[in-house]
Amino acid sequence: MLIIPAIDIKEGRCVRLCQGVMSEETEYSKDPSGVAKRWAHEGAELIHIVDLDAAMEGMPKNLLAIEKIASAVNVPLQIGGGIRNEKTAERYLEIKGVARVIIGTLALSEPHVVESLAKRYPGRIAIGIDAKDGFVAIRGWVEVTKTKAADLAKRFEHMGIAAIIYTDISRDGMLEGPNVPATKKLVDTVNIPVIASGGVSKIDDIAALKKIKAIGAIVGKALYSGAIDLREAIKTARD
Repeated sequence: MLIIPAIDIKEGRCVRLCQGVMSEETEYSKDPSGVAKRWAHEGAELIHIVDLDAAMEGMPKNLLAIEKIASAVNVPLQIGGGIRNEKTAERYLEIKGVARVIIGTLALSEPHVVESLAKRYPGRIAIGIDAKDGFVAIRGWVEVTKTKAADLAKRFEHMGIAAIIYTDISRDGMLEGPNVPATKKLVDTVNIPVIASGGVSKIDDIAALKKIKAIGAIVGKALYSGAIDLREAIKTARD
């Protein structure tokens, strides 16, 4: 299982939010590329980057910061936040060092676009499914739909999707532990690899997610607060 450090970018800064609320931010660095270097030095094999401003506004807002990260480290990046059309996805995928992009809102509103991207960029498209009480939330988590997370995931089976990034919004940034039962349900329901996100707060959470066969865990606030040591988490995931 991969341990994937998260770098959330807002106005060019590395921050963490609580449950995706933009006003509930904690700034950790004004230099996201420096943070990426730290995670690379500590053994990260993949880094998760989210443009928070883009998630709210629907267009890239921190492209320069992301390009700087990509040029600063030799670790593959996965990029999410506000990727609402093919042009934006293509722009990110052209950046050297970007392994894949994460499609969220667009996966629900225009699944045919996701299918087209997956055919053109095999293994480089991931689906971001952010859920509240089991239902998909879109547009920077401000709109909760009537679509169940598992139902959305199943639409993309047999399309060559690289992974599903599953986030339980209620757990994100709260250090309360991931929603293991909901993640397990998704792992057991679809044949697409699942990466867990939201709430990972201790080494035991890593072990629990490994046990249910999640292929990765995105870790954010717990790394920044020191609750989890990245090297220890990577060792736990590999053992």
